[in-house]
Amino acid sequence: MAMPLEVPEHEGWVEADLDRLPDDGIRYELIDGSLHVTPPPGYEHNSIGLELCVVLRAAAPADWRVAYESGVRLPAGNVIPDVVVLRPGFDRKVTWRKPADVALAVEIESRGSRRDDRRIKPEVYAEAGIPSYWRVERHPEGPHLHAYELVDGVYAHVAWVRPGVAWQATAPYPVVLEPGAWVI
Repeated sequence: MAMPLEVPEHEGWVEADLDRLPDDGIRYELIDGSLHVTPPPGYEHNSIGLELCVVLRAAAPADWRVAYESGVRLPAGNVIPDVVVLRPGFDRKVTWRKPADVALAVEIESRGSRRDDRRIKPEVYAEAGIPSYWRVERHPEGPHLHAYELVDGVYAHVAWVRPGVAWQATAPYPVVLEPGAWVI
């Protein structure tokens, strides 16, 4: 039986409130004082994320790191992208990464996250200055990748990659991506 969430007595949710929430596999994120709750991802979602991590790690320059579900503290709140690429020198001891440490944030859409991944997350990542944002849509024929780069404070769409098509990304570093290979 799920335990009810205790609403904070102060106005809006803050990072300290996250420590009071259960460690139950559910993703709790804060954006502009609102709590966003997402159920644990399913097999296909995890498979895509982990395969993407493998590809990104294989291409990563020395001292760059790729992390799955790593927390990031943004001016708008605390979020947990599905995949992040971290720049050299990031603090390994903190729970919440600084936006300056993140070169790429990736979100893999699920039924419950689609609106956040298409509208809210790109906006707050751009406001935080994260240079690259990728969104993976799940389709019956396989994942589709939408890649965005920060230009004058907003994300510009730079690529749409379908299964069976290889794309050479230049940011955060050169890497060849073929979304059809991400589902096992």
